[in-house]
Amino acid sequence: MHRRINPLATAIVLAAALPAPSASANVAPATYVLARAGQLTITAPVAVSLGSGPPGSQRSAQMGTVTVTDDRSPSSGAWTATVSSTNYTRTAAPVVTIGRANMSYWSGPASTTQGGGTFIPGQPTAASRVTLAAPRTAFSHTAVAGINNASWNPTLVLSIPFSGVTAGTYTGVVTHSVA
Repeated sequence: MHRRINPLATAIVLAAALPAPSASANVAPATYVLARAGQLTITAPVAVSLGSGPPGSQRSAQMGTVTVTDDRSPSSGAWTATVSSTNYTRTAAPVVTIGRANMSYWSGPASTTQGGGTFIPGQPTAASRVTLAAPRTAFSHTAVAGINNASWNPTLVLSIPFSGVTAGTYTGVVTHSVA
C-alpha cells in the first residue's frame, strides 16, 4: 500500500492507523514530522510625519495600520508584537537630539482581527500610552488558535522639550517586531 503525503500550508502531526504487523515481523517505530510551512510576520508604515511645533509643545499623529499575520501551524501558540524607538536627531549643524523617552505610543484597539484566540492591545486608550524609552508590548495574541491576524492604527505623541532644541527636521525610527 502506498501513501502519498501532499505538502500543506501549515504544519501538522500525522497519525495513521496501520494494520498490525505479523508476529514474525521486526517492527521499528516511524515518526513523520513536517516542517512549519507558515510564517509569523508584521508590516508597518514606512514613514510618518508629526508635523512641526514649538519647544514645549506636543505633536501627535496616527502612524497608519500595523498588521501581524500568523500563518504558522494551528498549534504554534501565542505571539507578542513589540515597538521600540531610536532617538530623534537633527542632522544639520548644529546636531541636536530629542531623546526617545519624549516619544509616547498607544496601540489603540484592534481595527480588525481574524481567527480565534484573544487579541490584547498593549495600550488600548490614550490614557494608557507609554514612552518609548524602552521596548514596549504593542499588541499580543494568546491561546493556541491557529492561523490568525490583527491590525491596529497606533498613535505617536512627541513631547518637544522646552530647551536644548533647534528649529529643523528631526528624524528617528519606530520599529515594530513580532515573536
